[in-house]
Amino acid sequence: MKIERVYREILFQLLEKKKNFFSQKKLAEECGISIGSVNHALKPLESMGAIEKKHMGFRVLDAKKMLLYWASVRKLQRDVVYQTHSDAPVEEIEKSMPEVVFTAYSGYKMLFRSVPSDYGEVYVYGDEHIAERFPLKKGKPNVIVLRMDEHLRKFKSVPMAQLFADLWNINTWYAQEFLKALEAKIDEHIKRVLG
Repeated sequence: MKIERVYREILFQLLEKKKNFFSQKKLAEECGISIGSVNHALKPLESMGAIEKKHMGFRVLDAKKMLLYWASVRKLQRDVVYQTHSDAPVEEIEKSMPEVVFTAYSGYKMLFRSVPSDYGEVYVYGDEHIAERFPLKKGKPNVIVLRMDEHLRKFKSVPMAQLFADLWNINTWYAQEFLKALEAKIDEHIKRVLG
């Protein structure tokens, strides 16, 4: 969904660049979508009081509310383009990946150089070409490839807000452990920017 790019960009700018004033025109350019799509994405945020519109743009009032809204409307399963089983340990799977953007457990590990729990799957943003390295095999999928969009491609690593929205949508006990640890880190960032 293209409107998710808007949430990703706003939260990336806020959490990781400490910016809190946005113009719809600039967001449309950054996200590669129309201003109409940006305004459509902003409507629910404005009605719930997460943002405040100003003359030449808007500012974020409640980043946590915005983050939770995005996580609740995100449908991770719809972005799965390929999944398979590998007998290799997750560390070997991660090392064997071609150029991808890691998310979920591996994304957390890459961002923070630690993990709050063991995990059993590797989630990445990439394309079906990963099948060349990880052929289709029966068994519980532990290599999950999500559709890479042009906007996400510009990031060298997964933005914290994207990581949160993805973990929110994974139903394992260890996803909850990662989510708790990530939420504490995000809360610190929000405090620094919004006070």
